[in-house]
Amino acid sequence: MKRLLLATAALMLTAGFAPADDLARARAVLAKTPVIDGHNDVPWGVRQKLRGKTAGFAFDRLPDDQRGDWHTDIERMREGRVGGQFWSVYIDASMTGPDGVQATIEQIDVARRLIDRYDALEFAATASEAERIMKRGRIASMLGAEGGHSIGNSLAALRQLRALGVGYMTLTHSKTIDWADSATDAPKHDGLTPFGVEVVREMNRLGMLVDLSHVAPSTMRDALDASVAPVIFSHSNAQAVADFARNVPDDVLKRLPANGGVIMVTFVPSFTSAAIADWDAQRAGLEAQLKARHPGDAAAAKATLDAWVAAHPRPRATVAQLADHVDHIRKVAGIDHIGIGSDYDGIPNTPVGLENVSMVPNLFAELVRRGYSDADLSKIAQGNILRVMRQAELVSARLQKERGPSEMRIDDASPAPAGG
Repeated sequence: MKRLLLATAALMLTAGFAPADDLARARAVLAKTPVIDGHNDVPWGVRQKLRGKTAGFAFDRLPDDQRGDWHTDIERMREGRVGGQFWSVYIDASMTGPDGVQATIEQIDVARRLIDRYDALEFAATASEAERIMKRGRIASMLGAEGGHSIGNSLAALRQLRALGVGYMTLTHSKTIDWADSATDAPKHDGLTPFGVEVVREMNRLGMLVDLSHVAPSTMRDALDASVAPVIFSHSNAQAVADFARNVPDDVLKRLPANGGVIMVTFVPSFTSAAIADWDAQRAGLEAQLKARHPGDAAAAKATLDAWVAAHPRPRATVAQLADHVDHIRKVAGIDHIGIGSDYDGIPNTPVGLENVSMVPNLFAELVRRGYSDADLSKIAQGNILRVMRQAELVSARLQKERGPSEMRIDDASPAPAGG
């Protein structure tokens, strides 16, 4: 029996389940400085599952028979010590032009209706407001637009999203757009076009955080060159730990101290585990081969692929592997440049031990086990992203005194002027 207990304990530590005293310490730190999560896709879930209607959505505490369909509700956010949340107003990358702008506004409306419906949630427009709300025991709620396709190539639309309360915009999602290259699509611009540079400059002027998750490394570098405010990666991990296109290379991480930005580590399994990234690549390669080998016979291709998956189950990511990303980012960029961006309700599965938002303290317990101080944990939980927000607000105040709204259009030939 003793041998079995020791083996079980060893397995739990390997997966990232820290001892009870480490979890208690993590919870105590997060009780004082709760997590501000950079990315959660509940509004998109409301659109897809509930046709955008919040009236029948028991988000304070979902019934037990619905909890398996969602990673998030308010009760579990409380249990997971999440005190601040950037709600993603994501739209699919295929939604472009005026239709995309309308869909983004609809998603802002979904998020704002959800926030307004519950006393536990309160909208925050600034870092100070977020701190005040959290001190009152509420969940500070901010908005993030996921993809530059949301503005329809219009700086006027960008300004109006900001006026509606959008705090950050990811420059691309999964597809390359007319002014920026995506990490997961064919490049067209070698980063940002002159209009893309102007988008970054206008976001700086507006106090809107420039989010570099989803963008190509060339776009990351161009945006860092262009931005005079700290940038964020709202939900990305370290490419050196898991070689996946959506993760951030070391040369970019090394630039965060000079920029002041933060990378918010994400719970997406394929971004977390190198083994999963390899498995996904093998499965995709086999699927392509089978489609070529069995043209017109989808059933045969599917049967062979299903047999391969049954013989080679997809690995599971662990809390320990996610902590490896934190360790690496601390080594390359420093403790002042790490945050949390779960991507809950935007992913079909999660690392073991992070199955829903109530389990966020498990990651911090693993960091305790690895020797992170209480001050380190507080910085990762909220201190670093609050500093970024404050710095962006200061830059915005300065720039709005120096220049008015940009009138550049995407079809203008002249590049953006140099400087802040």
